[in-house]
Amino acid sequence: MKQHIYADNAATTKLDKTAFEAMLPWLLEEYGNVSQPYAFSRKPKKALATARATIAECTGALPEEIYFTSGGTESNNWVIKSSAFSDPEKRATITSAFEHHAVLRSCAAIERLGYPVVYIWPSDEGYLTTKMLEKYLTDNTRLVSVIFAHNEIGSIQPIRELCEVVHAHGALFHTDAVQAVGHIKINVHELGVDFLSASAHKFNGPKGIGFLYIRKGVELPPYADGGAQESTRRAGTENVAGIVGMAVALKTNCDLLEQNQRYILNLEKLLLSKLDKAGVTYKCNGGSRKLPGLLSLSFPGKDGETILHRMDLMGISISTGSACDSVNTKISHVLQAIRLNEDDARGTIRVSLGKKNTEEEVERIAAVLIKI
Repeated sequence: MKQHIYADNAATTKLDKTAFEAMLPWLLEEYGNVSQPYAFSRKPKKALATARATIAECTGALPEEIYFTSGGTESNNWVIKSSAFSDPEKRATITSAFEHHAVLRSCAAIERLGYPVVYIWPSDEGYLTTKMLEKYLTDNTRLVSVIFAHNEIGSIQPIRELCEVVHAHGALFHTDAVQAVGHIKINVHELGVDFLSASAHKFNGPKGIGFLYIRKGVELPPYADGGAQESTRRAGTENVAGIVGMAVALKTNCDLLEQNQRYILNLEKLLLSKLDKAGVTYKCNGGSRKLPGLLSLSFPGKDGETILHRMDLMGISISTGSACDSVNTKISHVLQAIRLNEDDARGTIRVSLGKKNTEEEVERIAAVLIKI
């Protein structure tokens, strides 16, 4: 039986063993509801506070600025919809045309209800600039939402600079940092963002848990009504085991951030050097300032879906288009937004390498790609 090679870490990551082990006591023994006043809930309550403090430390936030959610999708929906629905003036939201669907479809939902939304097209390399943003900012702008690091092409946006321009116009700034948190250094106070979304399964934590950073002093009404959990801002019994696992996974990644980056960059260079040496014609999308290991590769005249399935038959998992829209074979909205020509777009795959990949696996990925 052929060995399976997983090279789709931008879609999800393998759970760290330390995170898994840290979760077990809160599933099997200390399973008390944090909201209850009796003694059995004291340990879970303390675990929640410790996890919140750990995540805050890893992101440069205050513990009281971290709110636990079910993941990036909920966090994005919360910011965009609650921000709009609490605004009687119906001021505009600005976003980019190549955001994750959790942002774009949230924007479409508020648009249908009469809240104006402006979509900015990025550069051909997949970047937004302050100049682009300033063209659309007015005194009637309420919120700007820009992805931090792109999940499909890897481009990292100049968040701090964009945020400064937005604040100068009196608007709030949100970033979907799902692909960035745990992979590049992030300090929310230095960046100046008002909201930041994150999801544990992207940095070797469990699925179904994430967090939203809300800058202290910024108002954001609850998205889900119910109990008074999360300082009355997010109703629902907290997933203590998931939260603990998320905090452990994030701290593990942040403690080894530079080491992981160097290792993954070397894997990326190895893969590209093998393709170059074999004379394979391809194009790298996403520009030079991008996430380590996330490679959007276009093979002109080829078919990305065919490459994916042939690699799958060889025991290698990659993706094509957007992993969150994998049932759709049409050219992704992201590749359209960066104006990739149709021939290149149809031949595009995404290989996303992680800290658990090995040089031997990368050599095998390269060999199979060359053969195809």
